[in-house]
This record gives sequence, structure tokens and C-alpha cells, in this order.
Amino acid sequence: MLKKQDYTTFIKQKAKELGFDFCGISKAEFLEEEAPRLEKWLNQKMHGQMSYMENHFDKRLDPRLLVPDAKSVVSLLYNYYPSKKILHTDETLKISKYAYGADYHFVIKDKLKTFFKAIQDQIGEVSGRVFVDSAPVMDKVWAAKSGLGWIGKHTNLLNRERGSFFFVAELILDLELEVDAPTKDYCGTCTRCIDACPTEAIVSPYVVDGSKCISYFTIELKDEIPEDYKGKFENWIFGCDICQDVCPWNRFAKPHQEPQFEPSEDLAKMKKNDWKDITEEIFHNIFKKSAVHRTKLMGLKRNINFVTEQK
Repeated sequence: MLKKQDYTTFIKQKAKELGFDFCGISKAEFLEEEAPRLEKWLNQKMHGQMSYMENHFDKRLDPRLLVPDAKSVVSLLYNYYPSKKILHTDETLKISKYAYGADYHFVIKDKLKTFFKAIQDQIGEVSGRVFVDSAPVMDKVWAAKSGLGWIGKHTNLLNRERGSFFFVAELILDLELEVDAPTKDYCGTCTRCIDACPTEAIVSPYVVDGSKCISYFTIELKDEIPEDYKGKFENWIFGCDICQDVCPWNRFAKPHQEPQFEPSEDLAKMKKNDWKDITEEIFHNIFKKSAVHRTKLMGLKRNINFVTEQK
């Protein structure tokens, strides 16, 4: 008869087979330390217009409210660091690396569904749910609890072996597994991310005012971008990687192995004037399967105009 150890070994091996770079496991329980932090962050309105962050407060803190009788949270990291730096130059307009290729929600969700089915086929009657940045789950907290890294001063998950360019996903299961121990914080006295943020969104170590973040302005904000931020976006028109790019731990980042994350030739060729002249047809052709589609053409044009008209 299979035991907890066997289940755990199977799950970690399967994660590797499916292309996940790291897999860690933590006990499904109430996030006691996170509760006051999240409440304070929300009370200080650091979520800006992201009103969905106020919803399902209890569920964010307790996975057992998402999956009845949940026992384990299986956290997974999936690398998206690109081999091509062609889209990341100072001369052209920039989009975040995670949006170079196909929308990660679809790519990883497919893998998670395959993963969950394999668990049921191997172990039997297991209930649970899969998540990839699509529900009230504090994914970085669970990844840190399961030993996959620590949450850095820029509030991204950092892994000593590969840095921070990962998508984080979870399976919350009613299956008891062997849990992993958390790692320690290796940020030390470094403040590069804080010093580099042009909008001063990292208001103190480990605290980001989301309403001041370039990613927030270029993706989440539906209104016009405040004029106070003119000249501070450093050519970012969708997302921002500044705090990750300057992090010393990302010298260990290695190119991903996911063909669907490769940028299209059309995207790789885009220059500043091409962005300024972008049409509905070009936008749809380049971004129909991309996370950039979230902004719609109107939102992307707003960002492009905000960046290009400041000079």
C-alpha cells in the first residue's frame, strides 16, 4: 500500500516530468502571519483600483476554504526567463518578459490539469483544485513556506539557484503529503531593487505600494495615468522588470525551455515607431494569445502615448 512518502515522491517526479523547475509542499493551514500584513496593506489602499484584492479575504488566508478538507499545498515554479534579450533594449519600448510569448495562464493551466489527472490515476480518489494567478491564493507565500525560495524586498519570490523569473502555481489537495521546510531570507543588506524603482513603489523593504508600480499603471489602472509620473517609466509600456533586472540573484537566471513562451518574429522586430503606429490588426496578430491582450489596444496605446510624449 502506498504511503505519504510514496505520494510525495510521485508528485515531485511528475512535476519535473511536466517541466516545472521546482516543486515544494506545505501544510494547508491558516496563514496567521500574513493576515495582519494583508489587512494593513489593504487599509492603506496600496492595491489602488485592484478592488478584487479586497474580495475573499478569508479565502486568501486559508486554502481549506477553497478546497474542503485540504491537507497540502503543492507549490510549483515555471521558468519564463527568455533566451532572447532583443525585446529588452533601451532604444525601444519595453514589455515585461513574462508577456513575450503565449499567455502563461493557459500554458500552465493545461499542465496543471494533466498533473492533477496523473495524481488521481496514480493515487486514486483525490480532490483538489489547480491555480495559476487566477484565484484568491497567496501563491508567493505558499511557495516560500514550501522551501522554494523567500519573498524578497521587492516582494517577488527569490530562488537561490535561478533568481525570480518564474510563474508560481499551486495544487491544493485533500491529500496528506510530506512537507518541506522554508528557506531563510538571503537579501541581506542589499537595497538595489528599492534604489532602482523609478516610481518609488517599494516604500520600505518587503512592502510595495501597488498603486505606484509601473506594472499597475500599465496593466491594472483603467483611468489616465497621473501626470506626476511623466518621465519615470523608462520606456515600459506593459509591466516592468526593473526590480528583478537589478537583483543580484538573477545573475543565476537561465533561459526557459518552453517553446510557447518564445516571442513571435513580429514582436521581436517592433521598434519605437512601430509601437506608436500600432493598429488593431497588428495588435491582434501579435498579441491574440498573449497576456498583453488584457490591456486591449486602447490601453496599450494610452501607455505608449504616455511614454513617448514625455520627451
